[in-house]
Amino acid sequence: MHAAGLDLAPFRALRYAPERVGNLADVISPPYDVVVRPDEQRDLETSDPHNIVRLILPRTPEGAAATLREWQAAGVLVTDPTPALYVYEQRVAGWPPQRGLMGALRLTPPRERTVLPHEDVIPEVVAERTALARATEADLEPLLLAYRGAPDDTAVPALVERATVGPPLLATPTDDTTEHRVWAVTDPAEIAAARAELARHRALIADGHHRWATRLRLGAEHGGRPPWDRGLVLLVDTTRHPLRVNPIHRVVTGLPPAEALAAAGTAFRVRRVAGPPEAALRALDDAQGNAFLLAAHGALPPARPP
Repeated sequence: MHAAGLDLAPFRALRYAPERVGNLADVISPPYDVVVRPDEQRDLETSDPHNIVRLILPRTPEGAAATLREWQAAGVLVTDPTPALYVYEQRVAGWPPQRGLMGALRLTPPRERTVLPHEDVIPEVVAERTALARATEADLEPLLLAYRGAPDDTAVPALVERATVGPPLLATPTDDTTEHRVWAVTDPAEIAAARAELARHRALIADGHHRWATRLRLGAEHGGRPPWDRGLVLLVDTTRHPLRVNPIHRVVTGLPPAEALAAAGTAFRVRRVAGPPEAALRALDDAQGNAFLLAAHGALPPARPP
């Protein structure tokens, strides 16, 4: 038996004051686990002295906590006066807008199967992120959760649509040509209707397994007491806003190619494609719907030099 479903509550966001930072694009960053090269982190740190990477990838957790306090004292980061659910939109030319609902989700133990993971976590990474959260006492990055909305869902879609008609609270483009916009929803009736609707659903972790494990650990450390009983999430209804997932490359050891093909054939149509790698990738691009390229070691000839 699992819990009733998702319990998403409004919260008072701590956010950048646009008048204090100038260009919002200079203070935002990809998630901590996407900034993998030292030069990437250095570029973000030098783009603006208040770039969020100084909090999510600090030299020490204590340093991040001190920086957070300094930015709050200087008015660079301000707390919204009213609890809200936040609508977040990403727009890329040629694609439908990607929209989701951001709020504080009640933490549930794995046995309740309200939030479903599909990856293992690295204990050292969980320990590192937990130390950062302990020091800052802040939820610095949301999990990305996907759920499948029902045909009769009306409250959340209506809330999202109504919010995006008005002017955004925050808006900025980024270097990858994505337009980011955020709206705050504070109407108690709208929030109550959305919360009741979401309580009928469960969600899959699309990104943020280490963040989820961190929140569960901190919740357990504090006996499930507020505010440690909730975590920051972005919920996306994939029936109305299908997530765009770029290629994910994985190396699987100990699985013979023949067994992998046989297993894939139970859920996918399987066809053999000829190398070189460029031709195989073109076949992947031309595929309709979800597609994967499975290659055994040495099965494709090396790519031709440019």
